[in-house]
Amino acid sequence: MNAYEKLDKLREEALEGGGKERVAKQHKSGKLSARERIHFLVDEGSFNEIGAFVLHRSRDFGMDEQKFLGDGVITGYGTVNGRLIYVFSQDFTVFGGSLSETHAEKIVKIMDLAMKNGAPVIGLNDSGGARIQEGVVSLGGYADIFYKNARASGVIPQISAIMGPCAGGAVYSPALTDFIMMVQNTSYMFVTGPNVVKTVTHEEVSSEDLGGAAAHAMKSGVTHFACSNEIECIGHIKKLLSYIPQNCEEIPKSLQYESSGDEIRFELDKIVPENPNQPYDIRDVINNVIDKDSFFEVHKDFAENIVVGFARLAGRSMGIVANQPAYLAGVLDNHSSNKGARFTRFCDCFNIPLLVLVDVPGFLPGTDQEWNGIIKNGAKLLYAFSEATVPRITVITRKAYGGAYDVMNSKHIGADLSFAWPMAEIAVMGAKGASEIIFKREIKASNEPAKKLEEKIAEYTEMFANPYKAAERGFIDEVIKPHETRKKLISAFKMLENKVDNTPRKKHGNIPL
Repeated sequence: MNAYEKLDKLREEALEGGGKERVAKQHKSGKLSARERIHFLVDEGSFNEIGAFVLHRSRDFGMDEQKFLGDGVITGYGTVNGRLIYVFSQDFTVFGGSLSETHAEKIVKIMDLAMKNGAPVIGLNDSGGARIQEGVVSLGGYADIFYKNARASGVIPQISAIMGPCAGGAVYSPALTDFIMMVQNTSYMFVTGPNVVKTVTHEEVSSEDLGGAAAHAMKSGVTHFACSNEIECIGHIKKLLSYIPQNCEEIPKSLQYESSGDEIRFELDKIVPENPNQPYDIRDVINNVIDKDSFFEVHKDFAENIVVGFARLAGRSMGIVANQPAYLAGVLDNHSSNKGARFTRFCDCFNIPLLVLVDVPGFLPGTDQEWNGIIKNGAKLLYAFSEATVPRITVITRKAYGGAYDVMNSKHIGADLSFAWPMAEIAVMGAKGASEIIFKREIKASNEPAKKLEEKIAEYTEMFANPYKAAERGFIDEVIKPHETRKKLISAFKMLENKVDNTPRKKHGNIPL
């Protein structure tokens, strides 16, 4: 066998992974192989593999008799829609995708290359965890990856797709990345599995109920997207990449946009009900403000009282944070504050302008909220907006009450521009509650307390429950009609595109975690 023949033989062997039988088993369980996932992710013919011939170094427990080229992870680089990306794809057909010393070294190597060259890293996770036969060496490999995740955070986008099991220490690498995607019924994440849970707490729970895509999409908020299959998951990765830049030094790519000259949207005039307590879907506002069909919602099933996601406005990529009156009246609580803060900080890391739509009656009261840290969690959202230096514009569509007015990207915490619709109510609290406090004695002394209360509510509403007091102070830059919103925002974001905001010199802030 000459040198060329030997190379061809090794290449063929590397492509086989754990063998045809194990790949067939992977397919039978509704999963793609590690190489098929990369094939569907990157542009055709663009993938270049690194480390295809790597072998593990373990000699214990008969491991020296079991070796597979690549050692259970495929690593390399390619392009997605012409843009450079780095990718690793764990191969469950080789030792269950378990992480060894060399497996970890391969992942670390492409993360280093990604940081040096300023391009996103995409991890396709499908692993049984640390390779038990290697003991602490495999644990060290995990820690090496965690360290790189932390170092790369805010430098390059990091996206994790969970395509199978991800348990124990393995979960912390995806948790350190910017976005997590899971596949329904075939992927799960947990620190301790069902057997350990049963032993320690005596709870009976399945892997799906404990850490499946639905559980993490709705209950924990660990995953940002729950996809119906792997092809949809890969499609979501591509779509997400289209809204974000390559690294923290770049700005998102704008799509070519030609205005028809008419940016007025009269549909916006009909969305907010006349009754201030009647709900409406903030997505109707979003979709009538942004470019058609450009909204890509993030964390859709978690903390539904706030809506976050990416969109385009006149071709420009932007992040949207919006209270959702259709769910819990749009109040801020522990989960929604965390959700909004995390998304805000990502956008600020990668130079993505922020549009904030406000209709918030305040923070959710109750012992559950207080005992679970609403003070600290609410402060996270406040901190995230306050530290953000990207262009930031607020539109108050209806209510902005109390401390929640301040927190939701008010002028006082650095919003560049703040608009309000004519029906907006900007006040410490609702007219009824405020009147009951301010005019308490007057109402009590009246012969007709109920009638007097109604009079005082009307008086308070006329005086404070409108946007004009705030506009007088300059806290609102302009009161606009709803149908003017898109036109105003296009102009405003264009004006802000060269914004520079110098922050105080420091190592880093101390966000209230």
